[in-house]
This record gives sequence, C-alpha cells and structure tokens, in this order.
Amino acid sequence: MFDQVEQQVRACVAWLRLLVEALGALVIAVGIVLVVIALVRRLLSREGGSFSPIRLAFARYLTLALELQLAADILSTSVAPSWDQIGKLAAIAVIRTALNYFLNKEMEHESAIQEPGKRELERRPAGGAG
Repeated sequence: MFDQVEQQVRACVAWLRLLVEALGALVIAVGIVLVVIALVRRLLSREGGSFSPIRLAFARYLTLALELQLAADILSTSVAPSWDQIGKLAAIAVIRTALNYFLNKEMEHESAIQEPGKRELERRPAGGAG
C-alpha cells in the first residue's frame, strides 16, 4: 500500500515538475515575442535612445523564468532524492540563483539610470523644451 502511494506521489510530482518547466519556457517565449515587437516598433518609429527599457522588460521575464526553472528542479528532487540528485540540485540552484542575483542587480542599475530622466521629463511643462 505504501509503495503504491509513493508511486502516485512521484507521478504527481513529475507531472507538476513538467508543468512548471513548461511554464518557465512559456514565460521566456512570451518575453521574446514582446521584446521583438518592442524592437520592431522602435525601429519603425525611428526613435533614438536607449534600448534599456526593452532590456529591462525582458530581464523581468527571464527572472521569473529562472525562478520557475529552479522550482522545477526542486520538485524533481523533492521525493526521496539520492545524494547525486541533491548535489546536482545544489549546483543548479547556485548557478540559477547567481544568474538571478546579477540580473536583478543589472535591472536595479538600469532603473536607477532611467529614473532621473523620467523625473526630468515629468518636471518639464507640457509645451515642450524646459
């Protein structure tokens, strides 16, 4: 009886892991589509300036996808893991956490750079030059 329940739990966790991995891939795909649309709009409008807003938007999607992929990895080792699986999870977790950390730092840096420009635009009169 216990073995049957354990097998059912393993099967459910495997399906859940697959769902979370697919969701992570979907988040990346949506991010890519939105970035391509933003880039095409930028090129067609011939606006100058930085691509930072587009990069920041994509970075948010990548950050969410990294979190989902890490969750999927945790799920894969959640039911009776071997030491080998735990070691692999630890390595993957460190790499993905480091990627996420540096991605967040870059997003904070880019946001801080953009904020003074936004504040300057908000202070200008609606008529134009200020």
